[in-house]
Amino acid sequence: MQTETLNKQYTYEDYLKLDDNNQYEIIGGELILVPAPKTIHQRIGGELFGILRNFVRENNLGIVLFAPTDVLLTDKNKPQPDILFISKERLDIIKEQHVDGAPDLIVEITSPSTGSYDRVQKSKLYFTHGVKEYWIVDPDIGTVEVFTPGEKNWYLSGAYNKEEILLSPLLTGLQINLKDVFNL
Repeated sequence: MQTETLNKQYTYEDYLKLDDNNQYEIIGGELILVPAPKTIHQRIGGELFGILRNFVRENNLGIVLFAPTDVLLTDKNKPQPDILFISKERLDIIKEQHVDGAPDLIVEITSPSTGSYDRVQKSKLYFTHGVKEYWIVDPDIGTVEVFTPGEKNWYLSGAYNKEEILLSPLLTGLQINLKDVFNL
């Protein structure tokens, strides 16, 4: 993950004026160039997206979107989560160009260039803005950590390896056999 070298604080309006065909996030006013993900990242993300989308559709729960989707949390905080779920009661936060507010569930798939941001800066941002469930997927070691909000920070609801069945506290009944996700 590469950050812009200028000391400028970027806003969503600044971001909309960029015209260079790159993908960017804004975290704390910092413009962050997001490189194209590796194929393993795409494959794992595709599997998770398909499983989540099918479960959400079958149960009429809302909408599942995938990157690059801008999530506007504040004027200086615009991440692009890998996968996000918005419940049907909150579909009004989906606008033409972005999602206006915190999704119910966010999934971030780490890479060497994004891992620190996913685990620290973005994690704090998602907690502060009311994300109800946050998954950190590590393709290198084949794990998924599921976090739910506690009083002052995230609570680790479950940690799963590629041989286990992931359970979601938010999406009751969802069971993901991680062998199907990681053993591609």
